[in-house]
Amino acid sequence: MSESGRTSSASGALLATCLSTLVVNANTSAVSILLPAISEDTGMSVDTLQWAVTGYSLVGAAVIITSGSLGDVFGRKRIFQLGLLLFVVSCVLIALANSGGMVIAGRVIQGAAGSTILACGLSLLTVATSGDQQLKFVSLWGAAAAVGAAAGPLLGGVLVDLTGWQGLFWIDAGVAVVCMLLTYATISESRDEERSRSIDYLGTALVALTLVPLIYGFTKSGDWGWLSAATLGCFAASIVFGFLFVVTEKRVAVPLLDLALLRNRILVGATLAILIGAGTINGLMYLLSLYFQNPDALDFSPLEAGIATLPATVGLVVIAPFVPKLSNKVGGRQVIGIGFILMTGGFIGIGLVDSSWAYATFLLPILAIAVGMGLSNGPSSSASTACVPQEQVGAASGVSNMARYVGAAVATALAASIYGGVQANRLEDG
Repeated sequence: MSESGRTSSASGALLATCLSTLVVNANTSAVSILLPAISEDTGMSVDTLQWAVTGYSLVGAAVIITSGSLGDVFGRKRIFQLGLLLFVVSCVLIALANSGGMVIAGRVIQGAAGSTILACGLSLLTVATSGDQQLKFVSLWGAAAAVGAAAGPLLGGVLVDLTGWQGLFWIDAGVAVVCMLLTYATISESRDEERSRSIDYLGTALVALTLVPLIYGFTKSGDWGWLSAATLGCFAASIVFGFLFVVTEKRVAVPLLDLALLRNRILVGATLAILIGAGTINGLMYLLSLYFQNPDALDFSPLEAGIATLPATVGLVVIAPFVPKLSNKVGGRQVIGIGFILMTGGFIGIGLVDSSWAYATFLLPILAIAVGMGLSNGPSSSASTACVPQEQVGAASGVSNMARYVGAAVATALAASIYGGVQANRLEDG
């Protein structure tokens, strides 16, 4: 490829991948704000509609490594465009939905689409660039993801007031179509010719089958009781499918998860930190989005709730540039520890807040959690890939990406169960 051709392809890859990453992350972070409005229109309870959030993360966890493998084998551009097409279809399905079940189904499809866009988009950008340009463009891609996550709740709140909750999905579909056209016109196809064409589809299915009963058990535990036969049966099924996943990964030619990586204590510790951090911010955003709009609490409009949750995502964005220098100065492990201390203090603060208190009392705890998450996320992500040989970096990155989705799904399910239980108790108490 000529230098001008390479530059054109790199610029096109940057625009298409950054725009798609921005819209996927904005969509993800906006949905919790929309749940009360969707509940009012469809008649489905918010407790059940939480599957629109957890289902997205659950499928994303199962698909994200597989979608990257599909791109390596069948062409990154092709799979990226299929992800975009699937995203468009899911957005249209949700926007036209006349029932909560259709919304949840659309979001489940969107989970597969979103994880495919993120996995293959980063691969396309990495292949199209090199050297300092690659570092710059990948940093811009990460910034687009952060901006999308930060803007999502505010955008969702604005659109609920202006267009109804469906407006977000119509706009997202339009942006995804633009990304498809950009990708077609400017990006060259690429694939890994040396990689085995074997894909671990069974492992992908078993990840989903492990997570579904686990999350369903968490979700229904408030109604069934934590020690009920139904709840324990869900957890037992999750353990069985998890065991089958381990057995499968030992036998397949190209496993979804290289189990040998789990002997690396640094990788395991970093992955747990990533899982907890992702779960923290997603569970927090879910709870705050509903709490701020609750008539018995702050009774905010969707727009006001979107603005009110903005400090959480802004805190993440603002602290991010300072984390590398701080890690170099005091050590990554210490920075992660400080981050978890701040998050713990923030959650204790939120736990002490009374529903009769003003919004201002939430600000410091929210900022503490956001800054703590920002401090722990960067060093954890860096450690997860720095602790393995170069040939295992891709596999380690896949593990950490899966952990983010799993953390988000489990924490949101727990948050929904806790919130639903508190609401039920308040109704019983009058």
